Amino acid sequence: MCPTSEKKELVGVGITMQDRVDKLMKGSLDLHVHSGPSVMSRKLDHLGAVKEASKAGQRGILIKDHYYAGAPLVNLLKPLIVEYDVELFSGIPLNNTSGGLNPFAVDTFLKSGAKLVWMPTSSAANHIRSTHRKTRLATSRPMKKAEAISVVDHKGNLVDEVKEILDLIAEFDAILSSGHLHISEIWPLFEEAKARGVNRRLVNHPSYVVGASLSDMAELTGSGAYVEHSASFYIESKFLCYTHEELAQHIKASGFERTILGSDLGQDGNPTPVEGMMAFIELILSLGFKDEDVEKMVSRNSARLIGLDE
Repeated sequence: MCPTSEKKELVGVGITMQDRVDKLMKGSLDLHVHSGPSVMSRKLDHLGAVKEASKAGQRGILIKDHYYAGAPLVNLLKPLIVEYDVELFSGIPLNNTSGGLNPFAVDTFLKSGAKLVWMPTSSAANHIRSTHRKTRLATSRPMKKAEAISVVDHKGNLVDEVKEILDLIAEFDAILSSGHLHISEIWPLFEEAKARGVNRRLVNHPSYVVGASLSDMAELTGSGAYVEHSASFYIESKFLCYTHEELAQHIKASGFERTILGSDLGQDGNPTPVEGMMAFIELILSLGFKDEDVEKMVSRNSARLIGLDE
């Protein structure tokens, strides 16, 4: 039998929305944190992000920068963050600054502890096309103009460098993120990745830049991939672009079993990653989603994806 306090919790007696949010934050993971240093303006640095996550009771965070691989910084920081009891991860983005689709860089940083390989983001041909007359991923200072990268050739076939990179990801059992590729590139990429033994496949913010439809989201998770919905596009932030109704549609399309929630925050002028995740969780609960389903998306699925819980 459950103690009386647990019974109350199960039926929601005396439990506030803040109580529910706080409980769901404990043990959660945010695999999309944009802390600094960076050539992009950041609200907090990597150590600050760890401290904030620890205070909220989060289990771990993954730091991301579009311009450099964070794995060496994770190795540097780990001895300094033991007291905070937060797992820290990072990866390598295959943008121009990493040499693009560069198997040598992937090999080096996977051997340095990278847990995730992002296909091109700011250097993706799809991303560059999408920024026409728009400003996305603004930097503190003007950067050298990006050279557009696609993972497919003019016939739609994956280029050889990508196949070599997929083999490396499979060898290290790392996560493959589709970055800012278009959904038309993601389908052949993920099909080849699955055939080559890449078991951890992730699409970040499928509705934003990527161009995935609701049916795409359902098919992605149905095929064994994970889909991440980013708080920054649904809560009050500089990047807010979707309605509450659209958020509900996106979650229902991807389902609860292979969907994760990330903040995609850390930028100046935005909520911090923890503030964003808390607001995101509250919003999703307010839309009528169950606590146990939100727990899957903020904790259980992310832990399975990153390899903490198999």
